[in-house]
Amino acid sequence: MTATRRLAAILAADVAGYSRLIGADEEGTLDRLKSIRAEIIDPNIAEHRGRLVKTTGDGLLVEFTSVLDALRCATEVQQAMAQRNSDIGEAERIEFRVGVHQGDIVVEQDDIFGDGVNVAARLEGMAEPGGICISARVQEDVTGRLDLTFDDLGEQTFKNIARPIRAYHVHSDRPANGSVKTALPLPDKPSIAVLPFQNMTGDTEQEYFVDGMVEEITTAIARLPWLFVIARNSSFTYKGKAVDVKLVARELGVRYVLEGSVRKAGNRVRITGQLIDTSTGAHIWANRFDGVLDDIFELQDEIAASVAGAIEPKLRQSEIERARRKPTERLDAYDLYLRALAGVHSLTESGLDEALVFLCRALSIDPSYAPAAAMIGWCRAVQRMQAWGAVSEEEVTETIQLVRHALEKGRDDPDTVFWAANALFFFAGDTSVAIAALERALSLNPNAALAWQARGWIPCLL
Repeated sequence: MTATRRLAAILAADVAGYSRLIGADEEGTLDRLKSIRAEIIDPNIAEHRGRLVKTTGDGLLVEFTSVLDALRCATEVQQAMAQRNSDIGEAERIEFRVGVHQGDIVVEQDDIFGDGVNVAARLEGMAEPGGICISARVQEDVTGRLDLTFDDLGEQTFKNIARPIRAYHVHSDRPANGSVKTALPLPDKPSIAVLPFQNMTGDTEQEYFVDGMVEEITTAIARLPWLFVIARNSSFTYKGKAVDVKLVARELGVRYVLEGSVRKAGNRVRITGQLIDTSTGAHIWANRFDGVLDDIFELQDEIAASVAGAIEPKLRQSEIERARRKPTERLDAYDLYLRALAGVHSLTESGLDEALVFLCRALSIDPSYAPAAAMIGWCRAVQRMQAWGAVSEEEVTETIQLVRHALEKGRDDPDTVFWAANALFFFAGDTSVAIAALERALSLNPNAALAWQARGWIPCLL
């Protein structure tokens, strides 16, 4: 196979004092390293879109397309390791040294070589246990974009590297007591925190309205069962503080943050909101809502419903894009469902064919995964309606069984109920059960647009 070249960010890491640890307790050290890989390292690499190129006994090499992703991954791993080691004696601690560089690499099959790899490895050798060393190229790219500070170590001469490399030691934010406040692990499903909105009315007596607005929005979003929503009490610890949403996300263990503000002029109020993907810092949604303070509770309900209805599709699309970026060998049932959802939204024959492949894979991983079972019913219904290939009687029988199972197992998920109700109506003609299921979906989430659509057109087909 012909070797190719490309520019990449390279992370090299090894275990400090590995030989000593192995000599003292080989089996225990290897078991702990296995747990660290599974609980900390591999999830962080996947989260930051890295590719684990290879591992050695005490080290690993990871390739990233972005230096921001590479350094975020490095700092979050080191913070998590510091927390893990906080109750372990110094002699028994497993600590990593990490080097990060951006440079030209040679790609041959699944391995990488070249100057970029060599420099990252040399920087790793300079790092302290639990520390990170980076090159000037990395430092220039990330300065001002991450909550990090750097110690300039000057130009370094490395073995087999023709030119001197300017190196930096990385410092992450630490609390005043000197302990590291590590990132909480992300839950299995998408997660969001609704931060206290800024009261910009100029009237402290309006705090109750602003706080009530946030509580209503939190409650409305919490109706989405596929979304993990941080409780109000946790989010309100940031009230009155100037916050960095990325730091908040790490401390609360969420991928998304919703923030906003409230302004008032006379009897009119304007509420703005911004939804941020904290893994990239990108604003994926922003909008404003105007109302009249004639009935405060009605206004709060109306705006809460509007915000929840507006951000739901944006969150779903962001999760679909995240799943698309994941390497296929790392997909679980939920990610396969998201990839299938993208195919369903395409409304093309090839898109539905691909969606069915993903959904069957999801059910092979988790046979009780109701959303995948329900969506198979929808896909086959659309295939038959559009005459996109034959749906056999065996498949119809299987579909009816799948959607009935989905309605039983996923009865609290409005999306699952919607997909299943449609398929049950189409293949089994069970109108009463389908309409009752849609009514339940709408009671669970009054902002479920597709359920409203189906509730309207099913009676028209009778």
